[in-house]
Amino acid sequence: MIITDTHTHLYSEAFDDDREEVIRNAIDQGVKRFFIPAIDSTYTERMLSLKELFPDHIYLMTGLHPTHVKENYMDELLHVKELLSRHQYYAIGEIGIDLYWEKKYLKEQQEAFKYQIKLAKEHQLPIVIHCRDAFDEVFELLEEEKGNDLRGIFHCFTGTFDQAEKAISYNMKLGIGGVVTFKNGKIDQFLDKIDLKHLVLETDAPYLAPTPYRGKRNESAYIVNVLDKLADLHNISGEELAMITTNNSKAVFGI
Repeated sequence: MIITDTHTHLYSEAFDDDREEVIRNAIDQGVKRFFIPAIDSTYTERMLSLKELFPDHIYLMTGLHPTHVKENYMDELLHVKELLSRHQYYAIGEIGIDLYWEKKYLKEQQEAFKYQIKLAKEHQLPIVIHCRDAFDEVFELLEEEKGNDLRGIFHCFTGTFDQAEKAISYNMKLGIGGVVTFKNGKIDQFLDKIDLKHLVLETDAPYLAPTPYRGKRNESAYIVNVLDKLADLHNISGEELAMITTNNSKAVFGI
């Protein structure tokens, strides 16, 4: 059984004391592929070192996270563009709009998001979207950019059923993580109505640990709890769900 974690920040400082142990434990649990989203240029070297450490399991993304869009955002975007000419990346992400932490730079976030969507199209790569308190703003830009050359993942999807269908209409998979195990997560109320071909699994480690680890540091190995919950909602085996979601991830990332 191969499980794919489509979103995990394994280069995070939260893993500095036991990174290799955490990754090997996840591999032992069947998690064979780890897709690593970017934040900004300060993490580039950490990400490249992680790839060197586990070259057969780590797949890197590049991009500028919306909460890190500041006055220097154009310099950061040029860094993203330059990296694409030097290393292999499998997606532009995580990118998008976040109005939960910061509304001051909304215009800059929108410009950065649009720039990176175009960059993804230019390089025939998927995008991985971060959307927090900003579904309308994200959908507005996706509407402008929709087409056969647009594909990707709505990372950590926490919207409504209608928003899920709208995201799917833009050729996006829904990234399902620990929230599906929360009592107040709500997405468990309609995910059984979403065809499995539209779903991928993720952890967002070290954030959003699933039940029973909620409130603690998340790890890629805990994706098994997400797998079990989603398999239960769709009344299929964990093995079958792992196969389906891994194949979905291959389709998105072109592997």
